[in-house]
Amino acid sequence: MPELPEVEVSRMGIAPHLEGEQIARVVVRDRRLRWPVPASVESLAGARIAKVERRAKYLILHTDKGYLILHLGMSGKLRIVPSDSLVVKHDHVDLQLSNGQCLRFNDPRRFGCVLYSPNHPGDAHPLLAELGPEPLTDAFTAAYLYERSRNKQQAVKTFIMDNHVVVGVGNIYANEALFKAGIHPKRAAGNVSLARYQRLVPIIKETLTEAIAQGGTTLQDFTQADGQPGYFKQHLNVYGRGGKQCMVCKTELSEIRLGQRSTVYCKRCQR
Repeated sequence: MPELPEVEVSRMGIAPHLEGEQIARVVVRDRRLRWPVPASVESLAGARIAKVERRAKYLILHTDKGYLILHLGMSGKLRIVPSDSLVVKHDHVDLQLSNGQCLRFNDPRRFGCVLYSPNHPGDAHPLLAELGPEPLTDAFTAAYLYERSRNKQQAVKTFIMDNHVVVGVGNIYANEALFKAGIHPKRAAGNVSLARYQRLVPIIKETLTEAIAQGGTTLQDFTQADGQPGYFKQHLNVYGRGGKQCMVCKTELSEIRLGQRSTVYCKRCQR
């Protein structure tokens, strides 16, 4: 599943091709996504795209006729291609531009979404209203995380993956950040000290920033907007390495399930 860095990489990839351009036509081949694609999406024909924004794992296209909300779901991909490019299976929605280019949304599993809002979704939209702060902003601090965690027996890994607490710290990056911070993923969030959160928060920011710079993480379903794979997988310390040696202490890495997600950690390095 694309996580925040992959979505940000997609935003960075498509924005230069869309901003300032006019939508000539909206083609919907299959409305059966996570929520049915509304007919109002097609009303964006003739609109000019001013900006491509990301909030959590949602992309928001600002136009002079409303806002398009996109989510990649588990397997969604966005491509910039010529409008007359051959359509392949699972190419569900096209935004055809006046310049002959096209933003094409492909989603084999159909867990993504393409929705319309007449007003900026902001924090009032049902999909965005209860989201936590962006992890790469000043709103996400150790003090904030410490206060939110008090009296919580929830495992710290699932705590930092909760989008109500902070958005975009998905499974891969939670594994990596906790390893670098030396925090055991099963430790109760309420038992993590302020000092340890002061170490963890900058590491989360650094891990996500590095992943964005490297073009995201290569997963089975993720490639960048230009079709190239992400490269952050080359830098993973623990994720996907259960049973292999810790790169720091050579202890065999343990793998368990937390919140129904694979969790890999080092029993010696993480406490």
